[in-house]
Amino acid sequence: MTRFACVCPPFFSHLRLFEALGTELQRRGHGIHFIVNAGAFSMFAAGGPGFPVHEVGRRSRAELDRIVGRAAGGGGPLSILRTVADTAKLSDDLCREGPTLLHDLGVEAVVGDQMEPASGLLAEFMDLPLISVASALPVHDDPTVPLPFLPWSYDPSEAGMKRNRGGEMVARKLLTRQRRTIAHWAARFGLPERDSLSACLSSRYQISQLVESFDFPRVPSPIRHGVGPIRPAVAQEAGSAPISRQPGRPLVFASFGTLQGHRFRLFKKIARACRDVGADCVIAHCGGLTAEQAASLDARIVTDFLPQRLILKEADVCITHAGMNTVLDALEANVPMLAIPMAFDQPGIAARIAHHGVGLRLGRGQLSSRSIADCLARLLGEATFKESASVIGRDIRASGGVKLAAKIIEEATRSPAGRIKEGQPV
Repeated sequence: MTRFACVCPPFFSHLRLFEALGTELQRRGHGIHFIVNAGAFSMFAAGGPGFPVHEVGRRSRAELDRIVGRAAGGGGPLSILRTVADTAKLSDDLCREGPTLLHDLGVEAVVGDQMEPASGLLAEFMDLPLISVASALPVHDDPTVPLPFLPWSYDPSEAGMKRNRGGEMVARKLLTRQRRTIAHWAARFGLPERDSLSACLSSRYQISQLVESFDFPRVPSPIRHGVGPIRPAVAQEAGSAPISRQPGRPLVFASFGTLQGHRFRLFKKIARACRDVGADCVIAHCGGLTAEQAASLDARIVTDFLPQRLILKEADVCITHAGMNTVLDALEANVPMLAIPMAFDQPGIAARIAHHGVGLRLGRGQLSSRSIADCLARLLGEATFKESASVIGRDIRASGGVKLAAKIIEEATRSPAGRIKEGQPV
């Protein structure tokens, strides 16, 4: 048995993934401790997960909600700078209190979210093996691949790599507050100099939810493991969908996740576009709309939550914000997508949707009911989108998911290479 510390930022999708992973590791007989920022415990379902959750810092749930809300808003450079400053403070709290907590808990290995640099810094300072897990698009240094939060297409030419280098230069400036935080704690911990998120990742075990066929082309690496969707092992939804396709009418499912479900005007355009192409529209707003707003939308069903994987089995098209979980669910069901990215890594995921021909994407400046209807007409009328989605869907259904991720983590702590601590020469 190994005592693991799971360290991730207080974002719902990240917490859900790490909860699924921790539950699977616990089922295999390991000890699990969640280490999160203060206020994050209440983000779990009532009673919390089935293992201890330790909060660090003195922040409230309301403060975390404000941080998450600001981050979800996307926007221009000022918004990005504010989010970078917010998350740097969360990393400060973890680095300040983490060493004592890890020592007192007798932690033997760290499973860290790639987006939380404190996980890598703490693991190296405490001389512990580190396994990095990407809840969002993976952070890998590759000159041919744009940064995860950029909407750029894949272009391995010299011009494309020059563009990518320019994007990285701008990103370094925008991430100055994070880079300073990383450099500060590396110095405090007596670690080699570093000032980037990628420098805080495991040098031996990096796990992501992407299957290779949905990523941009990359040079193969033995440290990268794409395992598919990391969900609870019992997450397969049972029963039938609460709606079925009417004869002769396509079914379009639209959802923007828990953080973007308030987009009433956009949902209204989507409902109108579905009507224009003769499709039924099902909207899941995840609690983002008022009852009055929901009732005013001209759609077949408008509700807060639906069993997403079951609905997608019936759907012909999914309209999504290009969140990782929804996209993987749609591909698993062989459903093409219209991606409308809004924040985080969604522009990068939308770029992959377009690259692989499994859907179309629209930017914020293109969101009219006519443009949406035009995209829906193509997605419903051109079989190649569904055929391409089916190819990747087959890979997702065959991927190992949470069980494979847990197996890799176990191997990381059992093998001689895994027992070499981060920062030591091999």
